[in-house]
Amino acid sequence: MNKKDNRIFLSGICGTAMASLAGMLKARGHEVSGSDAAVYPPMSTFLEELGIPVFEGFSERNIERSGPDLVVIGNVLSRGNPEVEHVLDSGIRYASMAETVKELFIRGKRSIVVTGTHGKTTTAAILAWILESADRAPSFLAGGVTGNFGSSFQLGEGDDFVIEGDEYDTAFFDKGPKFLHYLPRIALIKNIEFDHADIYQDLEAIKLSFKRFINIVPRAGLIVAGVGSPAVAELLAGARSRVATFGLEQGEWQARRIVPEGGGTRFDVLLRGKFWSNFHIPLMGRFNVLNTLSAIVAADEVGVSPDEIQTALTGFKNVRRRLEVCGTVGGITVYDDFAHHPTAVRETLGGVRAQFPDTRIWAVFEPRSQTSRRRIFEDAFVEALGLADVAIIAPVHSPEHLESSDVLSPERLVRKVTENGGQAHTYGSTAEIVNFVAANARNGDHVVIMSNGAFDGIHKKLLDSLGAANRQ
Repeated sequence: MNKKDNRIFLSGICGTAMASLAGMLKARGHEVSGSDAAVYPPMSTFLEELGIPVFEGFSERNIERSGPDLVVIGNVLSRGNPEVEHVLDSGIRYASMAETVKELFIRGKRSIVVTGTHGKTTTAAILAWILESADRAPSFLAGGVTGNFGSSFQLGEGDDFVIEGDEYDTAFFDKGPKFLHYLPRIALIKNIEFDHADIYQDLEAIKLSFKRFINIVPRAGLIVAGVGSPAVAELLAGARSRVATFGLEQGEWQARRIVPEGGGTRFDVLLRGKFWSNFHIPLMGRFNVLNTLSAIVAADEVGVSPDEIQTALTGFKNVRRRLEVCGTVGGITVYDDFAHHPTAVRETLGGVRAQFPDTRIWAVFEPRSQTSRRRIFEDAFVEALGLADVAIIAPVHSPEHLESSDVLSPERLVRKVTENGGQAHTYGSTAEIVNFVAANARNGDHVVIMSNGAFDGIHKKLLDSLGAANRQ
């Protein structure tokens, strides 16, 4: 693989990471095209605006017509896919998304890799914006559209490349996690929990992947470690690099005196027990304090001052779909959030509760991801959703792709939340959920809609229904 590969074809181009890579390649002057099984907004619009042709459906003719020097194969493709089979039969050079990013964009930069079960995208966006605001002109690649940049990537002239390091597998021919490709010089390991039950058997398997990640950080590098996570703390014994620990109540770097303020959060930062600086962020929740603290530690490592950091944080705009306000109608505020792991659901609702302790909070949850659709996480979801005053659980997305005994049951969730003293309901359609919320929500309520997918456009449907009710 080299920078002279002029024509590059991406099989599975409409995934967030693959579409971002397509944009990066286009910005570098490569001739880019691709294909996917389903081509629809927002990725189809994003690629169209970049002038990148996309074939709908997989076919060997797509590759023949494009005549690529290199084919990048997305991790959703496997043997039996006609484009995969054509590439293997014809001997065309191929690579994974992660390998392509490493060789064409990261190599030669100071790689800052943001990893962990939760908060990767937000933390990567915060750190990229701190560096941008401090005139460091960073490159970055994140798993969502960042508010400040209006994009999921940037190619800057500076020394740093901030990248979200995913622990999910890389490709059908490379079953290791993507983050092992990213040449970490500074590695943020925020937290480690059991996730991705479709490819990891248990927490021990995930810890092994992170152990291997720690093992490739050079001696002169730095690991920024969230020691509030027991699994992270356990793995640090294997580090050969410098380590900077952070947390709320433990670690060299600590966030203390955390207070909701002005729609955001104010907190002090202590370094080895001594006051270091005070910060205000336009974000809710202790989990966002931790996200910011890890970014602060990394920014300090590369020489950004506390004043420069605060200037950046004042103007920070969060990633889309991270507790994003969709609208307020009749005093009812509707949020869109990407939470799909029980811990993310708990922390999201806890952040809203801390900010608005005297108001009613709704949780509208769609079990859609590989994690949230599984029964193994059911009890954890009962605890998390119990933080809401009213919880609504949608039907499980595509349950037929799992063994019936492994599928989470919305009915059991409702029963268990109710037995614990909460209020919960489940409905079989988006329309029924919208009708129930619109009929029962009242002025001052906060409705947090959580899914890692489009959730049948429920956000707009609910706002429209609230608007119609408000006009009556």
